[in-house]
Amino acid sequence: MVIISALCFPQESANKVGKRFLEIAPPPDYMSMKGPYIKGTEQGIRAIEIFELDETKLAVGLDYVTQRSVSYFGIPGFTYETNVYFEAQESLKLIGLA
Repeated sequence: MVIISALCFPQESANKVGKRFLEIAPPPDYMSMKGPYIKGTEQGIRAIEIFELDETKLAVGLDYVTQRSVSYFGIPGFTYETNVYFEAQESLKLIGLA
């Protein structure tokens, strides 16, 4: 399964976001992180981070990703969204087909 965190902020806040990013602790051993991947949009800057982990670690993984996003609070215009995505096999288990 993966947790995808989408971060958005105006270009004017990029320096502050970059400084906070450098202060955040790396992911714990039970998850791996890809990204952040960054792109500019008409509304500012959008970044995504992808965290891969075992479903047994979902609760602690969500806590880590949420705390990571909270680290950016107070930066003007910063918003975030966090979503969990299951692999097809995991989803089939949830509906009793695997």
